Amino acid sequence: MMAASLLRRDKKATAAHLKADLNRTDNGSGVRQLQELLDSVLNPEKPAADTEALDWCKCLIAGGEAFEEFCKTVRSYDNATLCGLVWTANFVAYRCRTCGISPCMSLCAECFNNGDHTGHDFNMFRSQAGGACDCGDSNVMRESGFCRRHRLRTGENVPSVPRDLLLMSEMVLPRFIICIIQYLRDGYTEPGENYYHRDLQKVLQQLEPQISFLEELTKMGGAMRTVLTKILTNQQTFKELSMGQEENLYAKKNYDKYLSALKNSGLVSVEEKAQSGAADVAAGAEGGAGALGLLGKTIFTCEDQDGGQSVGQRKRVKLSSTTKDPYIIESLKHKCFLEELLFWTIKYEFPQKMVTFLLNMLPDQDYKITFTKTFVQHYAFIMKTLMKSHESDTMSNRIVHISVQLFSNEELARHVTEECQLLDIMVAVLLYMMESCLIKSELQDEENSRHVVVNCGEALLKNNTYWPLVSDFINILSHQSVAKKFLEDHSLLMMWMSFVSFFQGMNLNKRELNEHVEFESQTYYAAFAAELEACAQPMWGLLTHCKVKETQEYTKTVVRYCLETLQIWFDAIGFVDEPAPNQVTFHLPLHRYYAMFLSKAVKCQGLDLDSLLPDQEMLMKIMVHPLQIQASLSEIHSNMWVRNGLQIKGQAMTYVQSHFCNSMIDPDIYLLQVCASRLDPDYFISSVFERFKVVDLLTMASQHQNALLESEQERPMLEGALTFLVILTSLRIHLGMADDEILRAEMVSQLCMNDRTHSSLLDLIPENPNPKSGIVPGSCSFEEMLSAVADFKAPVFEPGGSMQQGMYTPKGRTVWEKEFDPIMVVLRTVYRRDVQSAMDRYSAFLKQSGIHTSNPWPPYKERTPLHPCYKGLVKLLHCKTLHIVIFTLLYKIWMDHQNMSEHVLCMVLYLIELGLDNQEPCIEEHCHDSWFPGTNLLSNLHHVINFVRVRVPETAPEVKREPPPSTSSEVSSFAQVFSLVAERRRKFQEIINRSNTEANQVVRPKSSSTRWVPPGTPPQLVTEILEIRESMLSLLIKLHQKLSARQNSLSASWLEDMDISHHAHGDGITAIERILTKAATRSRQSKRSIQEICGKVCPPVPPKKNSPTDKKAMDKEERRQRARERQQKLLAEFASRQKSFMETAMDVESPDAEAAMDLGASEVMESEVLYDCVICGQSGPSTEDRPTGLVVLLQASSVLGHRCKSEEAKKLPTSDEEHIYPADTCGAAHDVRLTLMQRFFKDSSCLQSVSIGWDGGVYVQTCGHTLHIDCHKSYMESLRNDQVLQGFSVDKGEFTCPLCRQFANSVLPCRPGRGTETGAWHTPTNKKTCVLVKEVEDLQEQLGLFPVKSNLSKEMELVIKNIKDTTQKKYMDYGKNPGSPDNDFLFMYSVARTNLELELVHRGGNLCSGGASAAAKRSCLNQLFHVLAMHMRLYSIDSAYNPWTRLTQVIGFDEERPEVPMLFRDVPSLLIIFVLTMPQPLRKEHFTCVVKMLYNLQYIQALAALSAKFSPEERQAWSSSGALKKLSSSVWSPQSIEFSLQQFCLPFLRLSCLLQHHLYGDNLTGCLEEEEFSSLAVCLGLITSVPQPSTPMHSASCLEWAVSAFDLVTQWCAEVTGLSEAQAEQSLTLLVQDPQWAAPRLLQLPDNYNIIFQYYHRKACTACKKVPKDPALCLVCGAFVCLKGLCCKQQGICECVLHSQHCGAATGIFLLINASVIIIIRGHRFCLWGSVYLDAHGEEDRDLRRGKPLFLCEERYRVLEQQWVSHTFDHINKRWGPHYNGL
Repeated sequence: MMAASLLRRDKKATAAHLKADLNRTDNGSGVRQLQELLDSVLNPEKPAADTEALDWCKCLIAGGEAFEEFCKTVRSYDNATLCGLVWTANFVAYRCRTCGISPCMSLCAECFNNGDHTGHDFNMFRSQAGGACDCGDSNVMRESGFCRRHRLRTGENVPSVPRDLLLMSEMVLPRFIICIIQYLRDGYTEPGENYYHRDLQKVLQQLEPQISFLEELTKMGGAMRTVLTKILTNQQTFKELSMGQEENLYAKKNYDKYLSALKNSGLVSVEEKAQSGAADVAAGAEGGAGALGLLGKTIFTCEDQDGGQSVGQRKRVKLSSTTKDPYIIESLKHKCFLEELLFWTIKYEFPQKMVTFLLNMLPDQDYKITFTKTFVQHYAFIMKTLMKSHESDTMSNRIVHISVQLFSNEELARHVTEECQLLDIMVAVLLYMMESCLIKSELQDEENSRHVVVNCGEALLKNNTYWPLVSDFINILSHQSVAKKFLEDHSLLMMWMSFVSFFQGMNLNKRELNEHVEFESQTYYAAFAAELEACAQPMWGLLTHCKVKETQEYTKTVVRYCLETLQIWFDAIGFVDEPAPNQVTFHLPLHRYYAMFLSKAVKCQGLDLDSLLPDQEMLMKIMVHPLQIQASLSEIHSNMWVRNGLQIKGQAMTYVQSHFCNSMIDPDIYLLQVCASRLDPDYFISSVFERFKVVDLLTMASQHQNALLESEQERPMLEGALTFLVILTSLRIHLGMADDEILRAEMVSQLCMNDRTHSSLLDLIPENPNPKSGIVPGSCSFEEMLSAVADFKAPVFEPGGSMQQGMYTPKGRTVWEKEFDPIMVVLRTVYRRDVQSAMDRYSAFLKQSGIHTSNPWPPYKERTPLHPCYKGLVKLLHCKTLHIVIFTLLYKIWMDHQNMSEHVLCMVLYLIELGLDNQEPCIEEHCHDSWFPGTNLLSNLHHVINFVRVRVPETAPEVKREPPPSTSSEVSSFAQVFSLVAERRRKFQEIINRSNTEANQVVRPKSSSTRWVPPGTPPQLVTEILEIRESMLSLLIKLHQKLSARQNSLSASWLEDMDISHHAHGDGITAIERILTKAATRSRQSKRSIQEICGKVCPPVPPKKNSPTDKKAMDKEERRQRARERQQKLLAEFASRQKSFMETAMDVESPDAEAAMDLGASEVMESEVLYDCVICGQSGPSTEDRPTGLVVLLQASSVLGHRCKSEEAKKLPTSDEEHIYPADTCGAAHDVRLTLMQRFFKDSSCLQSVSIGWDGGVYVQTCGHTLHIDCHKSYMESLRNDQVLQGFSVDKGEFTCPLCRQFANSVLPCRPGRGTETGAWHTPTNKKTCVLVKEVEDLQEQLGLFPVKSNLSKEMELVIKNIKDTTQKKYMDYGKNPGSPDNDFLFMYSVARTNLELELVHRGGNLCSGGASAAAKRSCLNQLFHVLAMHMRLYSIDSAYNPWTRLTQVIGFDEERPEVPMLFRDVPSLLIIFVLTMPQPLRKEHFTCVVKMLYNLQYIQALAALSAKFSPEERQAWSSSGALKKLSSSVWSPQSIEFSLQQFCLPFLRLSCLLQHHLYGDNLTGCLEEEEFSSLAVCLGLITSVPQPSTPMHSASCLEWAVSAFDLVTQWCAEVTGLSEAQAEQSLTLLVQDPQWAAPRLLQLPDNYNIIFQYYHRKACTACKKVPKDPALCLVCGAFVCLKGLCCKQQGICECVLHSQHCGAATGIFLLINASVIIIIRGHRFCLWGSVYLDAHGEEDRDLRRGKPLFLCEERYRVLEQQWVSHTFDHINKRWGPHYNGL
């Protein structure tokens, strides 16, 4: 009851009171009171969501003071020396390879920025699974990289904690934790039950505050963590609290739930255990032997997979369990809180908060060790849960988040390996995991196979569920001490081998021979990933520890187990000597383990190769499957597998792809090289040709039958076989090349295919794939090598605006001349076209440097010498079988047999040359049937072969011949007969007999010679004898003649005058000469033969009846060649045409070319202007009935509104102190001005005194092409029906110009040209000013004639509607009553103003450059003016309000709400109003008159504005003295005043001049900037001649008044002075206006991207106050917005789109902070523009994947700005898509 009274009291007081009680020595009553209080507060039967309990705990722990204060106090005792900050997925962290000891090392941004990493190899990365900061942990990183805080070890000198501070915590927290555990026990339901996943989430949500509280405690620092560790690891407390007291029923029920949850936590559940109890004992005794036995003597139990649906699926196989340690299998027992907490964390599938809490505790060393042991103890259970989980991805990430923190630390990993058998657990769990998805292997002998493999279709493999396990395993193997333990433990190694063998032969492909496969399975992704991650990476991990002599025992052991396991595998699949036909698997991890350990043993450990090799029979078996893969690659590229679908090509490509090649194709080829060096060469060569199915082709006869291949597959397969032999004999990657040489060769081969960026090179060069090896791809050797073989090409800009990256290109002389190795290129190309690309680049280089001009052949490259162990490989080149093949092929090529090709010849020559370069002592054999006397290539080259016996079809031309005249007995004894297959069988026989006395069982009946002949077969084979009488040398010389198409191309003496140097590069002729020269220099006999043959000039004698098919084949090749040349020619012609068209298209002056006639002459043009329609191609005038229009793009633009006064661009803020103020922009200034006017003056008058359209004005641009408007309509109709995915919306009127494909959305009608009047309205007249003024006034009085309704007028109205629809309503309605004619009037003339102003901006802000500019080509002001004028004539201005009268006459006025005074009016606006409202076409004299009158006003405004800036003294001085006496005190000298006046009037003059240029086609003359004023004045006719440069120009000299100037100016001033006092004050601001604006600029960005990133990526959005997932920045105004964020969505429109409408009238330029790229929003479309930040190698880093430091590329940024200002985003960027308001 005491508790009840305590509960009612104030929490703080109670806490203080209890704390005092507990501090006494006899604290029994205090303890009792506290316990009772806690019993009632922490009652698990209360709902968890009740926060009362939490508040009590906080108060009690703080012992009466405020919780925040308590936190501060505890923090001051923080003794931690590590940072340990824990982060979750998507957090941005850093990794520095220079400072890291473990490759998993990572730092938080704060520690990284506070440490010194200048010049280090670091990168920023976005965490995938979460992690923790390692700063301060010297196990993981070097101390030099610690940040300032952790380098000083501030934690070590902290005072010790006073006892009473944490006393309450020690008492309260155990109860708090058990309370949480009880909630977890209570809330848990077994996965079988329905709402399993949802229920768990619910329980976790309710516990959120409690777990967060624990997390808060861990952040209080070392002192609190120590307390928590004590509680979590104390076994006594756990015992007392866990069971619950006897009388408490709830706790008991709760505990039972916990026990049942524990029951199935082992690998084998309780039920299974009972059954396998007996078997278990035996297995345990055998230990690891059982595991290997698994393979040979597995007991299978097949069960249907998922009951019913297993019809189509293969049976799943279950192994009887044989794991060596029973404790891994058994269920768990818990001894402390930590263990149970982890247990529930696993059961609830790793909730993020719990994970963070458990990790936050890690800086405490005691905790770290206990926790690691606990984690290992639960390891099997974790994996079991993972396999069942629905959210395996999330769960995998969370598991790795924890394990990487524990296992990256070598000390800790070693400790747990020794104490908790970590390795045994891992391997056992991996085995257990894979056993769950095994199926029977169908490789080789489908019925009787006893081998099992993983089923790649299972979720476990498809979803990579195994990766957390494998990644942990790789992680611990990277520690030398752990790896050594693994390699020493034989039973572990055996278990591991049995694990690897589950992958041996997985994902078997069977060639489809009849139908195309219905369903292409994509399981191969899973298979390749599994082999790479589960087999290869651990292998590389182990290999890194076998680098020195001392470790050679390990290597021997691994090799021994590999061989044993391979033997078991061969037995299990029932393999004898031939692979099953039409099957291939790309997965042979056992072979590859064996190969890589062999290679390491020879290369690094000095072991003798022979001591590690098995007997010949085993070698023959080992060689079969890798060879099968090589042949299959060739078959796949020869389209023999096409019925298996695309995925088989995918496999062939993945197998050689850069991330896989050194774990797959390289070991395979190395293994074949080892086999070839040890087996009989004749056997090996004949095996190769048999595997490649080209044996039948290798006959001297001109025709043959091939039972295995179609005719069109023979050539690619033969090329494949020869190329493979060349690769096999010339590749030296594992046979003696040093690492640096390998890196260089890889780099050169990649650069030869294409220029590469730095990052793609890093990606394409296979590094040792185990990232833990410490050899970082970006290490110094990489950079040094790169600079040795390549030149950097900085990113350039093409005028089209396409962005290029910085590229590396091979150094010409060094690389192309000496190092280009086509063989390496062939080996490394994923796409066949890359080989062609490399050859093209090579021939381009040769042409350029004048070495060789025609099509070169791949160059022959000298090889690194072989390592002594592999000398046997050379025997391949010196064996009779190969020589017979070479001889046969040379003969066939010379005789033009079908299916021979240049490539075949090239490879044959390559093999001959390799043989000549790698000599071998000759073995003489005097065997009766042999073709050649010995095995040495040199001596066999000149050996003449006279007769050959061949088997040919009866129909072959050879059959009909007479036998040679010599006696038949002689012939038959000398004719050579040769069969590869028989040869191979014989050799196999010998080897088997040597090693196996019961050989007769193995020998297969020789059924192949007597084939069963199916009905309808080709003709019978008969034996014929051919007379040949050639040697290889003679054939080579004849081929030389054939290639050079000259009979005696080689004279008898050519060897003497041979110059070897130019032989390295060239075509086939060069290659043959090179070989002959080599042969001659190496043997006198050859030299004699060569001279002899060259002496006898002999044309080739083909067989008499050359069969038509051969002829055809040859012709076909020739025809192809010709067709290719024709195509090239056509393409070239087409390209030149296109080019000339583009040039003319670009030169088309915008169609105001109509006005570009010679204006000085007043000749009268009779004709109308003619337009070409780009759709129908007709040429004609534009008429009222059938108007022609210009293709235009209308877009709203706020570029003008963003101009500022200062030339400097505004800076992007990158700290909280910096800001951007938008008030000083042109748009804002004009808005303020109009609002102010509307307060004082009449609305209609205000709306004529300014222009709008600075923000949201409509800009019109054209590509210059015209079309009939009716043609355009039908064109739009066809686009509408065309369902192709277009980048534009036809419904919105968008289209692309039919001629130049430029984007457009409207057609601007051309006014029918009345060319006759042109002369008249240009003639200058000498009328007096006053007369002209009167005429202008009369013209204005004329009422607008309503145009006759015609097609033209309809189109014009439509365009006006389009123009209004282009911009938003808010940019059109500025009047008090929206929709009034005044409003419309204002909008119309502002469109003209906007276009004039923009053209000025595009011309650089002035008219100094004169002439046409790119901008002028896009301009269509002439047509636009006519359309607007026609529309504006509908409004007549009431003469009383006509500004013209007030401009030219002195009148009185009085208004209750006055009009805007003339001095406040915007002069350019008045000019446009006058021009647009007068009848068109306007005579030039009238235009000049208007300009003159307006100039007067502008000049007076300038004076007024200036005088307003004077100080009273200055004003006094000037008014008393006039401009005569110059006052020394004055800032304003006459010169400075004159300059200011000119500057003030210039904008008006520029606009007038531009307008005149467009209306009358006057040329703009260029001038110097200082002469601009006078030049424009002359152009406009304000003055007659340009003043002499010596005399200064006076702006006043341009004035010309119609009435007394003094009276008029007085009147204008009176309008202002007449205003009331209140208005006068404010209206003064309306007077002082400076019309000059600087060019529009984007924001100025910092040089280093990191500055932007660090400030903005965690910044909260101003609107929704959250940190956006995808933050973006507007580069025009600096606004920070949420991209795609639903938080800031308004009316279904996301924030970026909204902002683009508000800031740029639907054009937005945004920098995506997390991706470093820029996106452009234009209306309803958007595109990715690219990045303006590049790394040190000139590359973009989209999405910051590489995380290297990025720097601003000024050129790119200028291009972006220029595209923004010139409104050309739509034309230059090609890839647009709709954004559906979702950005």
